Amino acid sequence: MRAVVYKGPFEVAIEQVEDPRIQHPNDVIVRVTSTAICGSDLHMYEGRTAAEPGIVFGHENLGVVEETGEGVTSLSRGDRVVMPFNVACGFCKNCTAGFTGFCLTVNPGFAGGAYGYVAMGPYTGGQAEYVRVPYADFNCLKLPEGTEKETDFVLLADIFPTGYHGNELADVRPGESVAVYGGGPVGLMAAYSAMLRGASKVFVVDRVAERLQKAEEIGAVPIDFTQGNPAEQIKEHTDGQGTDKGVDAVGYQAQAQGEDREEPAIVLNSLVETVRPTGALGVPGLYVPSDPGGPDDQAKKGMLMVSIGRLFEKGLRMGTGQCNVKRYNRHLRDMIIEGRATPSFVVSHELPLDQAPTAYEKFDKRVEGYTKVVLHPHAA
Repeated sequence: MRAVVYKGPFEVAIEQVEDPRIQHPNDVIVRVTSTAICGSDLHMYEGRTAAEPGIVFGHENLGVVEETGEGVTSLSRGDRVVMPFNVACGFCKNCTAGFTGFCLTVNPGFAGGAYGYVAMGPYTGGQAEYVRVPYADFNCLKLPEGTEKETDFVLLADIFPTGYHGNELADVRPGESVAVYGGGPVGLMAAYSAMLRGASKVFVVDRVAERLQKAEEIGAVPIDFTQGNPAEQIKEHTDGQGTDKGVDAVGYQAQAQGEDREEPAIVLNSLVETVRPTGALGVPGLYVPSDPGGPDDQAKKGMLMVSIGRLFEKGLRMGTGQCNVKRYNRHLRDMIIEGRATPSFVVSHELPLDQAPTAYEKFDKRVEGYTKVVLHPHAA
């Protein structure tokens, strides 16, 4: 089959790779109809992880069941399904507690597994014509038949639940104000989810004009951090108080204000200043235990200069960690079906698989309006 294969920093290629096959009675093979490029794929693409050439990328996958293992009971050939980026068993201590992003079974020695991602287990990615889904009864979420709302449903694999998760980590409640740092796909989903949860006012902080425009279109207040300290800008909109809650949708590759360099802790420290005393922070933005491309020796070890004293002084709470997609994807799916949510507003491009190398390059450079790309492996 054809697949997107990592070749080295800033290079992917479409290559022929081995077809997936049933390896366990609980497996299914899915014919991938939509698969999205994620901002976290760019960490590998840029050489900022330990990823080795040869990995097939792709953890945001939707398609139609092609083949089922003999132990699969709830799925049949022809079912349309979307899979969480988390590969999970459904029966370990963490899974039964709802922490499917930290499954203790699927990636021995590590809490959590995922498709097509470094250190996340032996699961080939879905930026390909087909993908194997283990523990399929647990990991596949059924969708309505047909092709309607395809670009909405594919976002259930990762960014819609992840944006929602940022609000859950911050315990966003109706009537509260929320500052979202990062106007990329996850940041926009976090802002959108805050509104779905009844937030009274939502701010989105970024420097990319297209992202800030999109934030304004959905009803958020855009904050361009190149125009001044974002915490101070937000306080001007909130009578000097700051927001009730904050979400970090940027992570460790955050950009320094007014300079063309990275400052890994700047978003965390900005949120500490942005959120009012006794508020809370949700951090779904990715932070890593080691970063070969870090700007200093400490950052290379995943150790950042975070203002823990101010965090403590203000009595702030902080929740972190990757999204447990299964906790949210069913009710978010139902909101899409009923027309209460339309997350596909973030999708800027739908392309055939062959155009993935160009899409990666442009998405990485944030050019030509590339905000979220969905690939269709079987499109002409």
